[in-house]
Amino acid sequence: MALVLHGHPFSSYTQKVLIALYENATPFTWRVLDNAEAWGELASLWPVRLMPVLVDDGTPVIESSIIIEHIAPHLVPSLEVRLLDRFFDLYVMTPMQKIVGDKLRPENERDPRGVTDARARLDVAYGWLEKELKRREWAAGDTFTMADCAAAPSLFYADWVQPIGARFPNLGAYRARLLKRPSFARAVDEARPFRPLFPLGAPDRD
Repeated sequence: MALVLHGHPFSSYTQKVLIALYENATPFTWRVLDNAEAWGELASLWPVRLMPVLVDDGTPVIESSIIIEHIAPHLVPSLEVRLLDRFFDLYVMTPMQKIVGDKLRPENERDPRGVTDARARLDVAYGWLEKELKRREWAAGDTFTMADCAAAPSLFYADWVQPIGARFPNLGAYRARLLKRPSFARAVDEARPFRPLFPLGAPDRD
């Protein structure tokens, strides 16, 4: 496979795919979305203009979960892994991005009710994960899977937006394990120069 990844190191969904690439030690070429030309190239591949997009020998592969199934099918061993992957994307990543995105809007276009609802959704997600992660090393058990690829950037940024704190010790410990995983630690370090871009202020603790 000749792989080209269109994305950005600070993008949560790009990081999700990077983790799988790094877990596999899969060679790829970066196409970082940091200028108009790169964004134009992305639009020609995927008019929705959302990252990441992986190009495999000229064929675009779209959406982070599909990309991971394409490059690392062994990371998707069960329906439970697929469920947890969707849970992290829909119920952690999505409300986190709602809160961050709202901060990027002009003040007169912000959605306070939507942000309140997103924070409530995060708390529900944290509570459910706290129970699910009891006596588990990784999201779906003893093996690192696509669910953990989804969990790592989701929880990394969500904790910046709405701290997990002492209320959810199992979840907090899981997030700490993810940060020590070499594949995610590498993605975090590569994104470190872009932290000033985080609109809510990036904490110094990670």
